[in-house]
Amino acid sequence: MICVAIGRSRHKHMMAEHRHLAEQGAEIVELRLDYVSSRVNIRRLISERGDSDCQIIITCRRKEDGGKWNRTEDERILVLREAIAEGVDYVDLEEDIAGLIPRFGKTKRIVSYHNFRKTPEDLRGLHTHMSQLDPDIIKLAAMANDPHDNLRMLETMQESEVPTVCMCMGDIGTPARILSGKFNAPFTYATFHHERALAPGQLSFKQMADIYRYRSIGPDTAVYGVIADPVGHSLSPHVHNAAFEAKGIDSVYVPFRVAPDSLEQFMIDAPRLGIRGLSVTIPHKEAIANHLTKVDPAVKSIGAVNTVVLNGSDVVGYNTDYNAAMDCLENALGTIGSKPSPVKNKRVLVLGAGGVARPIVYGLKSRGALVSVASRTRERSERLARAFDCKAIDWENRQRVQCDIVANCTPVGMHPNVDESPVSKTFLKHSMLVFDTVYNPESTLLVKDARSRNCHVITGVDMFERQAMLQFFLFTRQEAPPELMRDVLRKTIGPIGGTV
Repeated sequence: MICVAIGRSRHKHMMAEHRHLAEQGAEIVELRLDYVSSRVNIRRLISERGDSDCQIIITCRRKEDGGKWNRTEDERILVLREAIAEGVDYVDLEEDIAGLIPRFGKTKRIVSYHNFRKTPEDLRGLHTHMSQLDPDIIKLAAMANDPHDNLRMLETMQESEVPTVCMCMGDIGTPARILSGKFNAPFTYATFHHERALAPGQLSFKQMADIYRYRSIGPDTAVYGVIADPVGHSLSPHVHNAAFEAKGIDSVYVPFRVAPDSLEQFMIDAPRLGIRGLSVTIPHKEAIANHLTKVDPAVKSIGAVNTVVLNGSDVVGYNTDYNAAMDCLENALGTIGSKPSPVKNKRVLVLGAGGVARPIVYGLKSRGALVSVASRTRERSERLARAFDCKAIDWENRQRVQCDIVANCTPVGMHPNVDESPVSKTFLKHSMLVFDTVYNPESTLLVKDARSRNCHVITGVDMFERQAMLQFFLFTRQEAPPELMRDVLRKTIGPIGGTV
């Protein structure tokens, strides 16, 4: 189940959202009484349920626990006692006051703990203490400062004899919220709207239900995801989860924010999280190689990985960027896979020298293109140029290069910096093929300038679609639904770009 937290200052707004959620099929809501600015009328608030089966949790949170209650503690305890007297389904009691409010009537007790600084080291000890406070449900919510905190919380919940809800707060903690159903949580929490989160990192009811399909997640659900730092901009969860649903596959695709110094522990934790496959992006495309047991032959030359498949003890790395980029270029110039390749002898200026550029340079050189590389760091340009026997260009001189193809492999122009372009409009000639790997937004300033100059254009969405379909096949060994993935991606990005 998804418990939707409602925090509004006026009774009528809280009741309206409760009514809307009940109509949308929500099974349980949390009414945050600490948000109400006037005297709380519990009977009026819970009357909105009517004949609905939607259960109600009453919560009145102190400021030190992340709430907004600004009156006395005695008044707060009186409100909680009144909720119990009114027979609400659940009342949330912090662990330090649970002993002050005895069990009464049919109301069940959620004994909760919140820590907005860190995830406690001794979770088991804390849980044991809380289990002695007459709980029907134990709730642990703590800030995640490392991805390993997610696993610690999820396994604490899974091993508990008392029904337990464990959540990590913050964007590092998003996986714990999504994967709760796989680790035996009675429910997880969401907010009414993504712009009104009541706790750090809280997802909306719509995101949990529609994007991550939380209600279908169970112990046997396979986990896939994207690892990046930051990860909030990734649209892969939208695309892959829609494809899983369309194909009837019991899997969920999750965003994992993993800092470089956390990558090793994350890969150790991956099997215990149920992870079967990963999309890998900045800054891990090169470092992930240290945590693989096998690599696809092309990866050995490219030196960058964007896809990992976990199968038992095997952790295999692939690069779907390489095939996707080459398919895009060959399709634009002639025929995919033709011999010789239509990129042969084409002069190509590659902007950037990181994990996106490497597979593209490798593919171009292997097909006979004449490649020049320019990045803002000369040393990286030279290193990439040496690796694939091409030419390094100073970033300041990039617009003096004569070329047939321009490939932008930098993040310049990515949302939210949509008014930036890696080259000036006057550099672009109508005979050029312009390839921008940025997909969010699709119509970057570079793409707009190229179209205004009548250049041939390949967008980042074109490449994203192809590499995502290849990833989906590697993950599932089933063909991806291309039209669906394309439609979901473009709908999610919208006309000016968007984030998860």
